Amino acid sequence: QVQLVESGGGLVQSGDSLRLSCAASERLFRNYAMGWFRQAPGKEREFVAAISWMFGRTPYAASVKGRFTVSRDNAGNTVYLQMNSLKPEDTAVYYCAAGRTGSYDSLYDQATYVYWGQGTQVTVSS
Repeated sequence: QVQLVESGGGLVQSGDSLRLSCAASERLFRNYAMGWFRQAPGKEREFVAAISWMFGRTPYAASVKGRFTVSRDNAGNTVYLQMNSLKPEDTAVYYCAAGRTGSYDSLYDQATYVYWGQGTQVTVSS
């Protein structure tokens, strides 16, 4: 049973933009915080951004703040990650994830998220 499906990855040049999408089942989307994580080759998976269900709070990793924007379309059960001014170091597999939490700090924590998508590759060439 597929619950989260990412799309929108691809190969771009440094400075370009991409928008990732993550479609979720309604049961999963409602009342769940949605997070974006990424994993580069040879590195551990890391937090990128998240958006809470209540109040739409949006924490970002320092490395992407000011360049990436996370948003959610509650009617469409979709969360987006708009990525601007992409850099080669943004190259990674990007995952969306869903979890239930009322804590802002826990939005950064992978352990908060119990459902994960299959990932979409983003490659930024210099």
